[in-house]
Amino acid sequence: MTISNRAGKKKTSQFLLDWAAVIALVVCFIVFTLVKGKSFMTPNNMINILRAMSITTVFGIAATVTMSTDGFDMSMCTLASCSAYVFVSMYLWHGLSLEMSIVVALIVTMILYQLTMFLILVCKIPDMLATCALMFVHQGLGQWYIGGGAVSTGMRQPNGNPPARVILGEDFSAIGRAPLIIIIMLVCVIVAYIFLEHTKHGRYMYAIGGNREAAKLSGIDVKAYRYLAGMITAVFITIGGILVASRGSSAQVGNSDGYFMQALAAVFVGRTVGGAEKPNAIGTLVGAMLVSTLENGLTIMAVSYYILPAVKGAVLALALIAAYAGKREQ
Repeated sequence: MTISNRAGKKKTSQFLLDWAAVIALVVCFIVFTLVKGKSFMTPNNMINILRAMSITTVFGIAATVTMSTDGFDMSMCTLASCSAYVFVSMYLWHGLSLEMSIVVALIVTMILYQLTMFLILVCKIPDMLATCALMFVHQGLGQWYIGGGAVSTGMRQPNGNPPARVILGEDFSAIGRAPLIIIIMLVCVIVAYIFLEHTKHGRYMYAIGGNREAAKLSGIDVKAYRYLAGMITAVFITIGGILVASRGSSAQVGNSDGYFMQALAAVFVGRTVGGAEKPNAIGTLVGAMLVSTLENGLTIMAVSYYILPAVKGAVLALALIAAYAGKREQ
């Protein structure tokens, strides 16, 4: 085999690795259209896919920002559940306007995230261990706040007092429906993309994620930028919790917890798109679309619901193979 042939094969294999997620997404659309064309490739179903991937994408963006500095937050979805409790309780129990309910939820989430930053930056506990412990803290605090039940229409407060509102307004419900939920998703992706890719602060975060010691020696305040990444993450976590609550018209116990693995899969799939080899907003969007398209298509094909987690796990495993196969060769 000549050198040129070997080089050509290497380029081809690298191209396939770099664009494996996009190729898989196209293949999914082709296969599901051929098998279930009338059910799958319809405007309503395309909106269903976009709506379903919106929450996963927002949580994926939160993870993308954290991981840009080589961080890892396992507690983001349990914290999002707390955000949802606060958001809905402010609106229903205490009668605040929708805007003020969002502001209060954001403030509470950012305050709670200070504990995450304290454990990681001050106590120097590894991210995974610190946030794993905080998963239980968030679950306990959240359920204590809502009295172990849920926050929904008609339910009294834990102290027995009646709620200030007994119905959800149209503005509340509209957040979790198309087209607003899709617009919010796209805005989050665009903001994260511009910030990470086209500002010096985003480039500093990527520098920290690439080589923390080198970033420190070059004069970047590593702690300050990791803290900034945490605060931005808290904002996206709040948005995700609000979307979950609005879509479900309530704040159920652990209502956001189930999105963690989907968001993680979206981020790792996104790392491979275009050979980025780093968390990025556009890649996360593609990853979320792949996960949601698979789930939607398999559901239409009447695949048993208990098979779907295995499919998501397989997608994550394949994404990791694509992400690290090239590095191993290098």
